[in-house]
Amino acid sequence: MVRLVESGVEVRYLALSRCDESVPTGFAKDVLEKECHACVAAIGVAPDAIEVARFPVRYFPSHRQEILEHFYRLNKEYQPELVLLPSSFDNHQDHATVYAEGFRAFKRSTLLGYELPQNVTSFENSAFVCLSEEHLTHKIAALANYRSQGFRSYAAPEYIESLARVRGVQCGSSFAEAFEAVRIIVR
Repeated sequence: MVRLVESGVEVRYLALSRCDESVPTGFAKDVLEKECHACVAAIGVAPDAIEVARFPVRYFPSHRQEILEHFYRLNKEYQPELVLLPSSFDNHQDHATVYAEGFRAFKRSTLLGYELPQNVTSFENSAFVCLSEEHLTHKIAALANYRSQGFRSYAAPEYIESLARVRGVQCGSSFAEAFEAVRIIVR
């Protein structure tokens, strides 16, 4: 997303939940929403282009239709050329719902599935975005805004850098991010 912002592309960010029920003990219930805003703003996305919806975490399958309708409204309003969504291989119930309904709503856009290794048993890394060391440093600094998630092994800066190195090796770069090429539309 940093590369998109740098190139002048209008970037909009949607989180579908505040994840109130997943907040670690000792943190305010709205901490993840605040951390999300801080993280996304740190990569240069305008505050008015960040939305945090109120769907209940771990219950997205029960709200499929409402999520689909929310996506349809966004698609109609913004007509995005590119949509990043969870990979089709992601086995988290909420992420699987976002993938399925996102595909339905945004099927006329290029769709790239992002990698969350902690939620997949396999991943088809068929698209790569090369990152400079600056991009990686920026990403790690932005993700550090999620202080409430610091205990998670996949939030460690060393892990983020290691994965970027692995993906870089796979595509001939120092660092990269990998995506599943769900749908590519060239206009």
